Amino acid sequence: MTISTLWANILEKLAYDPQSPMIFSSGTFWALFLIFMPIYALLKRSRMKMIVYVVAFSLYFYYKSSGVFFLLIVATSIIDYLLSLVLARREKEWQRKLCVLLSVAVSLSVLGYFKYANLLVESWSYLVGSNFQPLDIILPVGISFYTFQSISYIVDVYRRRIEPTDSWLEYIFFLSFFPALVAGPIVRADHFLPQIKDNRIPERSEVWMGFWLILLGVVKKALLADYIAQYNDIIFTTPETYTGFENLMAMLGYTMQIYCDFSGYSDMAIGIAMIMGYRLPQNFNLPYKSLNVTEFWHRWHISLSSWLRDYLYIPLGGNRRGKVRTYFNNLVTMLIGGLWHGASWKFVAWGGFHGVALIVHKMSLPLLNRIPNTRLVKLVSWLLTVSFAIFTMTIFRVNVLGDLWVMLHNVFTNFHLDYLPVFVDVRLTWCIFMLILIISHAMPDGWWQRLGERFAVMPWVVKLLIFVVVVQLVLQFRSEDVAPFIYFQF
Repeated sequence: MTISTLWANILEKLAYDPQSPMIFSSGTFWALFLIFMPIYALLKRSRMKMIVYVVAFSLYFYYKSSGVFFLLIVATSIIDYLLSLVLARREKEWQRKLCVLLSVAVSLSVLGYFKYANLLVESWSYLVGSNFQPLDIILPVGISFYTFQSISYIVDVYRRRIEPTDSWLEYIFFLSFFPALVAGPIVRADHFLPQIKDNRIPERSEVWMGFWLILLGVVKKALLADYIAQYNDIIFTTPETYTGFENLMAMLGYTMQIYCDFSGYSDMAIGIAMIMGYRLPQNFNLPYKSLNVTEFWHRWHISLSSWLRDYLYIPLGGNRRGKVRTYFNNLVTMLIGGLWHGASWKFVAWGGFHGVALIVHKMSLPLLNRIPNTRLVKLVSWLLTVSFAIFTMTIFRVNVLGDLWVMLHNVFTNFHLDYLPVFVDVRLTWCIFMLILIISHAMPDGWWQRLGERFAVMPWVVKLLIFVVVVQLVLQFRSEDVAPFIYFQF
């Protein structure tokens, strides 16, 4: 191989490939990250050099994930930064509100075009009876996440919770920080900007805890989620051709798959940031052990639920304007939260179901508070909550909403438990993985954190052995192609 050929191959690898966007579970990312970290460590003590370096890597990471759309986040950051400076210098309320309105309008307009234009065109075509011709629009990866970060920044400047960043570089560092860029957690400016100023060097224990979270995320995503998905994909393609038992297993499987996929990404993002000396917010806390839907939203996608609470639910009035208004605010918040997930009416339906469930739970609290909190009551509460979670998560996966009713009809009319021994025999590894996930949710809160702390003080030989085992398991059970994260679609 000549030098020119070798150089051409390197450039090809470094260029954006729409068929293979760079994700945390890909070998390309980890190869680049291993090159990134030593230089980052050398530049860490010079804050501005470190900022420039991380911004450059973050934008390159986004380029490798979404191509030329990395320019979009640059443009968004410039507009937000300039408007925040104007906002901070204005005393008249109407001028301050105008700055917020302009920033939010720009952010939502860009998000609306890329994410919802086809949904609006399709809905309009349906109403007027014309043929739907989808627009040729490519959705930039992670636009929903960094748009919410952009909005929270300008709103917090308006509320005087934070001051505008000292420089545009600091702001784009916050907006484009690569661990959280494409699938969260959604980072708040008041939480993250002080960390940029502090430029703290991580302690040894934090580095090992970050490494633990990365390993945990890899196991969740590249091992459990991707393997469980192989069976799920078969059933969800043509659910009408399978029995109720097989449909139910696929529904259970996808419920665990989406949890492992998304929480696995969050674990890796938080772990990578921790190694770099930054703390990202917790995003998942064993959601399927929840005893009601309100608790579920305190455990599932925590950064989104808290964002919706602080920047939508509370500004709408929260629970301060009577019961009817509280219920209305809950429903609107969840409908918008559903629409945030994707440009499809099935996501609106998903948000609607959760909104109604939250309302029903709030309305039932006077009665529920009078029921003794026995183990039987907890068991029934858990069964109802997890059944609702399975039902609503299935909405995420079905190709069309009609498939949901097909699956439910099969479960209730064509369910035969005698198929269980055959299923376990044929899908033994799948069943073992599912059992591991169920047991993990039965563990006490904070158990994984304590396990990570124990990992941090283990001898390096034990750490190395655990790493080798994880890599071997991933290689043993991996699918043919690197599967993208589910939330890349949202």
